[in-house]
Amino acid sequence: MKFAIAGLGYVGLANAILLARQHTVVAVDISAERVANVNAGRTPIEDSLCQDYLSAGGLDLQATTDPVAAYEQADYVFIATPTNYNDQTHTFDTSSIEAVIAQVLAVNDHALMVIKSTVPVGYTERMRKEFNCDRIVFSPEFLREGLALHDNLYPSRIIVGEVSQRGAALAQILRNAALVEDTPVLLANPTEAEAIKLFANTYLATRVALFNEADTLAMQIGLDAREVIEGLCLDPRIGQSYNNPSFGYGGYCLPKDSKQLRANFADVPQALITATIESNDARKRTIADAIIAKRPRRVGIYRLVMKQGSDNFRQSAMLDIISMLSQEGLELVVHEPAYEGAAYMGHPLVQDFTEFAQGCDVIVANRMTEELQAHTAKVFTRDLFAAD
Repeated sequence: MKFAIAGLGYVGLANAILLARQHTVVAVDISAERVANVNAGRTPIEDSLCQDYLSAGGLDLQATTDPVAAYEQADYVFIATPTNYNDQTHTFDTSSIEAVIAQVLAVNDHALMVIKSTVPVGYTERMRKEFNCDRIVFSPEFLREGLALHDNLYPSRIIVGEVSQRGAALAQILRNAALVEDTPVLLANPTEAEAIKLFANTYLATRVALFNEADTLAMQIGLDAREVIEGLCLDPRIGQSYNNPSFGYGGYCLPKDSKQLRANFADVPQALITATIESNDARKRTIADAIIAKRPRRVGIYRLVMKQGSDNFRQSAMLDIISMLSQEGLELVVHEPAYEGAAYMGHPLVQDFTEFAQGCDVIVANRMTEELQAHTAKVFTRDLFAAD
């Protein structure tokens, strides 16, 4: 089979490598730098397993900036372009998906277009009507930044928004590409598949918010937050995963997906989704106030990314905390190896870690790392379990 992948971010690259182990894949991206990196066997994203596979060779994979070259011979086109949430329109910006669909239809009359980007509920059916084309399906991804290829090779489930023979064929291709047998497969209608994706990420956001609120209470009245959370998680219905307090959920998916799901409830009664979003905002305010209460001379912001193994800090909770601390007039410096520049949000970057650590009296870190261990007396974190 011949596949085209639109977009070389986390989702696009992970799917390109997954499929290129067994099929011919051409990936297209507007970034010439990303394309050059992939063709040279270098990952353009922070994902060690992607790098391992690119370095090892043996993949039937090439990248290009030419959409015609990518799409014209493809049997499948996976669309993995960004869908950022617009706070003014209260919906995802799906224009990049629509641009790809138009490009494919102009040069290819048979390829099945598989939307992997997250979209609003009802989007796929709307696109089928707008483009008068039934070759558009939705198949959600459930990948973690930094572990995107791992999560494709060892998927928890495969969902295809198409109840048909071609939907079953697509699911089987993805199942065959995985390294585990008997991955659960669900064929659903496209609108239901879209809802599954948004509810899944909103559930994770709600879970993060609950454990953060437990930690906030512990901070305020002097409880041992670790004991409280460990006791909660002994219940097998709750479990041990995704329970480590943080400065708030962030990253590319959870903030935007929970907001999009709330927007889909515009005319439907709901309270929990709004409460989850407001809880996350309150958590960031609590963290900022706790730092301000220390009356620091100089605050060091250790990493803008929210977890190890990621180079992405879009929608990071740390950015809101920086803004809150700045409004209080605190002096801030930033240590972020993933960012090139002399300053971030008007605050100087200090990329030499020793210089950074020695120059601060408080180091704000969402997650502890080995290099912070020598400076624990200065570190402000809510990381209890050394996990993301």
